[in-house]
Amino acid sequence: MAHGKEVHLEDNIQIGEEAASFSKVALGVGGAALVAALALGGGPFGQQFQQSYIVAFMYVLALALGALWFVAIQHLTNAKWSVVVRRVAEFLAAQMPLVTGLAVLAILPMVTGHSDLYEWADSAKVQANHVLEHKAGYLNLKFFLIRCVVYFGFWTLLARHYLKQSLAQDSSGDASINKSLQAISAPGMILFALTLTFASIDFIMSIDPEFFSTIFGVYYFAGAVACGYSLISLALIWLQKKGRLAHAVNREHYHDLGKMMFAFGVVFWSYIAFSQFMLIWYGDIPEETHWFHVRFDGDWKVVSGALLACHFVIPFFGLLSRHVKRNRKTLAFWCFWLLAIEYLDLYWLVMPNVSEGVIPFHVVDLLALVGTVGLFLGSAANAAKGKNLVPTKDPRLADSLAFQNI
Repeated sequence: MAHGKEVHLEDNIQIGEEAASFSKVALGVGGAALVAALALGGGPFGQQFQQSYIVAFMYVLALALGALWFVAIQHLTNAKWSVVVRRVAEFLAAQMPLVTGLAVLAILPMVTGHSDLYEWADSAKVQANHVLEHKAGYLNLKFFLIRCVVYFGFWTLLARHYLKQSLAQDSSGDASINKSLQAISAPGMILFALTLTFASIDFIMSIDPEFFSTIFGVYYFAGAVACGYSLISLALIWLQKKGRLAHAVNREHYHDLGKMMFAFGVVFWSYIAFSQFMLIWYGDIPEETHWFHVRFDGDWKVVSGALLACHFVIPFFGLLSRHVKRNRKTLAFWCFWLLAIEYLDLYWLVMPNVSEGVIPFHVVDLLALVGTVGLFLGSAANAAKGKNLVPTKDPRLADSLAFQNI
């Protein structure tokens, strides 16, 4: 090897049959669940399917964007500790073409005039509502579709470029690839922030077109990053159970991943959630306070309380200890916890707009979630099959292998 330190010879850094088996099961279950969701939800234009699917879609988008952000920030900061775990994130982020395909089911009802979620996509409703008419310069179907092309096109190109260049370095050992990836990560991070912000506004906040929040995008970002770190950690734990990366990834790396889960999934999310609520409460503007009023009314007040406890109080104390972060079993528990609570958070963002006072849980909610996540994970496992799970010729690999928390 021309650069860096060779991965331990006893390490198995490729996965074949296990990846193929997992991919087959995940894709099969995911595809079947999505078909069942369509059938039970009234098809792509059914009201139930649209409601359930937008939550599931924004959840799987958060998984992909969280992984993409992880890759971008590591290159931008020239991070050394994360080299041995970065490839897993690259495989996850590179599933953006699949996520783009899943977006079609969310967009199709709007294009065909059958949307039950987005009032601004119906010209008749826009003309009858002064607020919608005033916002029509931004909230109109043509401009929305253009933005979607920009969002998903940029995310796909960036994610695929990171993976392509990383895999190419495995063959060439060209250290200059790191510098080129760092160079594109600076403008890439700015565009990432803008596209994520506007996408969250378009797909979630605009369901209530009269509501507006200047930090809504940051709120969604906090959840997406928490999802990314949690999923990366679980993927690494699963790989080690299958006998891969036995020495390359150790408790030091899990410790740092756990710290980021704690930082973004607990502390940062709570800070943004409180800031958004406090500013709207203090401003006392009817168009804004109504959004919170429906979430503190009826059955939804229980969910609001559960979010406070399960997204902040309980995981704050659960993840605070360094011993929890350095133990794979306890870390895995909190990974599942944060992934589950993020889905609840997205459900809380969407469903009160369509069912005030009552939680409209339906089996289609679960089927849509299993369908989208199953397809996403199955596609990622298939992409990883037969490829190195570690960037073997990254010149920073030796530092990553020797990494220790102080």
